Amino acid sequence: MATVSRTRVVAAPPPAVWQILADFGSISSWASNVDHSCLLEHGADGIAVGTSRRVQVGRNALVERISEVTPPSTLGYEIEGLPPRLGRLSNRWMLAPAGPGHTEVTLTSTARSGSGPLARLTEAAVCRMMSRQSEVMLTGLAARAEGSHG
Repeated sequence: MATVSRTRVVAAPPPAVWQILADFGSISSWASNVDHSCLLEHGADGIAVGTSRRVQVGRNALVERISEVTPPSTLGYEIEGLPPRLGRLSNRWMLAPAGPGHTEVTLTSTARSGSGPLARLTEAAVCRMMSRQSEVMLTGLAARAEGSHG
C-alpha cells in the first residue's frame, strides 16, 4: 500500500467547502480534470456510505463509491473501473478549520496493488499520478469555494 497527501488552505469556511464536496455528483463543475460526472446511487438523506457517482476522465469512465462520510469533515471513496494492474485506489478528503473563514483541505490518495516489488513500483507510480490529479482537484475546489464565499 502507498499513500500520498496534498493539503491546501482555502479562503472559505468549512461548511462552504463541505457543501461543494457533498454535492457528490457535480465534481465536474469544479475539477477541471473531470470531463463529466453524475450521481448513480444515493441515500435518502443525500450523501451517505454507498452513494456512487460516474466520472468521465478522458476516455476512462470510473465509478466512485463513498466508503466513509462524517459531515462536515471527512469524505472517503473507492475508485472503481481502473485497469486491474493498477489495483485498488481510494481518495479521502479531510476538512479542518484553519483560522477565521479558512479551511485546511487534505486529499489523501491510497493505492493497493498487492504484495511484492512489482506491486510496490506500481503503487508508487500510481501515487505520483494521483498527486498531480489531487493538485488539480484542490485548485478547482479552492477556486469554487473562494469564488462563492470570498
